[in-house]
Parts: sequence; C-alpha cells; structure tokens
Amino acid sequence: MSRLDSFINRMSAQRDILNHVRDVLDLPDGAVLEVGLGNGRTYSHLRENFSDRRVVAFDRQFAAHKTLAPAAGDFIEGEIRETGQTFVGTKAALVHADIGTGYADKDAITLQWLPDMVAGMLAEGGAAVSGLPLSHPQLEELPRLPSVEEGRYFYYRKTA
Repeated sequence: MSRLDSFINRMSAQRDILNHVRDVLDLPDGAVLEVGLGNGRTYSHLRENFSDRRVVAFDRQFAAHKTLAPAAGDFIEGEIRETGQTFVGTKAALVHADIGTGYADKDAITLQWLPDMVAGMLAEGGAAVSGLPLSHPQLEELPRLPSVEEGRYFYYRKTA
C-alpha cells in the first residue's frame, strides 16, 4: 500500500471513529483533549463536532495553521509525556491521541506512558480514540467499525 493510501486510510478511520463517538456514545461531562495538535486538522474536527465542550490541545510546539489556534489556555506546549500529566484526574469526556510515528521502536517507548496518561485523564465512561493500541486495565476496547481496517485505529471506554 502506498504511503498516500495508508494516510488516507488512517484519516478516514480517525474521522469515522470520532463521528461514531459523537453520534453513538453517551459521553460524560468534561473537556475534549487532543493529544498531539500537529497541523490542527483533527483539532478543527473536534472543535466543530464537540462545540459545547472545552477542547484542549497538547504538542511540543505550535505548528498548526494560525486560524486553528486554540483559545488562550487551551494549548499546552511542551513534551506531551510531561505536560499531559497536569491533566490526569481532570475527568475528560474524550481523549484523542494520534502521536504514533510509524516506527515500532519509537512507538514502543510512547506506549510505556501513553495508556496510563490517557486512562488517568478520562472520566469514568469517557472515550479514548488512538492511532496506537492502548492496553490498560481501565480501558475497554470497543468493537472495530466496519469501515476501519483491523489494527488501523482504536477506541475505548474507560471503566471503573
């Protein structure tokens, strides 16, 4: 598969799952957290589709289009592994994390801390959507959508 087709599949899976979460899951009260702002495309989608909620974005530095700049206080700059810890316990309704690199060795390092952080950020009943698998005892993996290739994108519900 070409890198372009792989990118399109990832973006389609991300959109389909986020739209499914919006339309089907009954989320608890709380903010939406975007772990990895990148160029801001997904942040824009989250802001549009969860307009009644605070949307907070994390990244090493701001690199999104200036029209996508989060409101003051809603962009958390710095190493996500560290800055994300400040939102553990905040009981977010939704956490979206798309910070995989495509390099198994680098992603393995991220997976040493990301599942704990995401689970800690979420309220009970909250949803996590991720490009990387989040193995954690408090995160119940939800059934793959028919439009999403096996292993392409994942979503979870936080249990007690």
